[in-house]
Amino acid sequence: MKKIIYNKFDKREIASLPRAVFPGKIVVVTKPADAASAVDALLASEILGVDTETRPAFRKGARYKVALLQVSTHDTCYLFRLNKTGLTPDIKRFLEDTTVPKIGISWHDDLLGLHKLADFKPGLFIDLQNMVGKLGIEDLSLQKLYANIFHQKISKAQRLSNWEAPVLREPQLLYAATDAWTCINLYEEMERLISTGDYTLVVREDDSTAVSTPPAAGDQQKSDGDEKSTVANARKKTSPAKKKKSGGVKAAQKNRKKVKPAKKGFRGLGSLIRKIKQKMDKYGI
Repeated sequence: MKKIIYNKFDKREIASLPRAVFPGKIVVVTKPADAASAVDALLASEILGVDTETRPAFRKGARYKVALLQVSTHDTCYLFRLNKTGLTPDIKRFLEDTTVPKIGISWHDDLLGLHKLADFKPGLFIDLQNMVGKLGIEDLSLQKLYANIFHQKISKAQRLSNWEAPVLREPQLLYAATDAWTCINLYEEMERLISTGDYTLVVREDDSTAVSTPPAAGDQQKSDGDEKSTVANARKKTSPAKKKKSGGVKAAQKNRKKVKPAKKGFRGLGSLIRKIKQKMDKYGI
């Protein structure tokens, strides 16, 4: 049975879905000296998921730099606390690597934030937003994409938490790891669907639902002919009505009584007369 996906996933349906949570090991890197071994382990993988987190600013003019870089394999996620380590030479080596595909979403924005820490040449990164169009999906958020493809919910409860806290809490660790890990899952499944065509796209527009299937050439020509005929008939039916309405308006204008101009000294009378005229125009008097 083919997988059913939607061009737009209804956000109201996400709340009732089961929650997706990273099931593997989480390693927090807080010291520059520990970055080398972490990067070596990651670059030995075949594919990686990536994401970043920044402390939210709740005061006008306040801005913060990227605080966390999370990189996940299928079973292990490394969390680099950049607010403590900085962008070390080993982390730059990871970001510039061109051998292992690194999957993110809206990754361009993450790169802009990382570039504010240090200059580097981005390596092999793949943005999921550049893939969704091949499946006919219009949503671009990680949460909606995951709900659409896997029918699971990615919780965003920790998104606006303090990512520069002295110690990250367990919910923060799971949130960060899940975001990076789900990027791998999405990439692999979307690649499978694109290569096999093993899916049915359901198009949702203005609360209506239809299965997306291209029309046959003959059906399209017939449809175009029917549409032209319908438009022509509609014009014929509406033309007399327009003339009748036009005549009625002219008659009403001819029989309309003239209102004498306001005398000087009566404040607000001119405004009252304008309102009366507007009412007369509205009701065709």
